[in-house]
Amino acid sequence: MLELKDLNVYYGGIHAIKDVNLSVEQGEIVTLIGSNGSGKTTTLRTISGLEKARSGSIVFKGKDIGKFPASEIVKLGISHVPEGRRIFGTMSVLENLEVGAFTRRDRENIEKDTKKIYSLFPILYDRRYQNAVNLSGGEQQMLAIGRALLSRPELLLLDEPSMGLAPIIVKEIFSIIKDVNNEGTTILLVEQNANMALQCADRAYIIKNGRIELEGQALDLLDNESVKNAYLGG
Repeated sequence: MLELKDLNVYYGGIHAIKDVNLSVEQGEIVTLIGSNGSGKTTTLRTISGLEKARSGSIVFKGKDIGKFPASEIVKLGISHVPEGRRIFGTMSVLENLEVGAFTRRDRENIEKDTKKIYSLFPILYDRRYQNAVNLSGGEQQMLAIGRALLSRPELLLLDEPSMGLAPIIVKEIFSIIKDVNNEGTTILLVEQNANMALQCADRAYIIKNGRIELEGQALDLLDNESVKNAYLGG
């Protein structure tokens, strides 16, 4: 579904992404793991059109989307849940969800999909008329995921969904990620909680200083000594 080939991204004079090759097959959860500043977020932002690569290609379903604007990439079927959630605090939960469906015109199906989001996240239904700023961190993450799903993505990019959340809420979020995947959405997950990410994913890539250092089946990397020492606390 998605293939990055020899991707290079710069921030001014800083070479942030260095010859990255990465693929995601339809139906998979693939996770990209690395420490702060390793290039995880930049990779997602480049896929979704928020950053532009200097060289290399981003091929989605056979089409090179590297030069496409972010708005067109959403229409093609890629949605991005950004680091820090970026919900609209002064808007209601329902209004935030409606933003996710902005590019769609199938009103009847939007209503069906909104009900589906509420079944996935019952707390959002209970709070649908409240301003989003009043939600807890976990509820805001649920809202950010729900908003992205309302664009009906084939590929969902998730950036640090566990950031700042209590352990019990992290477990709930990862359970929801599995549910979303089981419903047919392919997922590329960036996550600093390597243990949870590797347990959730099918395959994984380890990125360090902008380069892919290691790749393989997620459960194999969970047992890899170098990964344990670097990312799983030994």
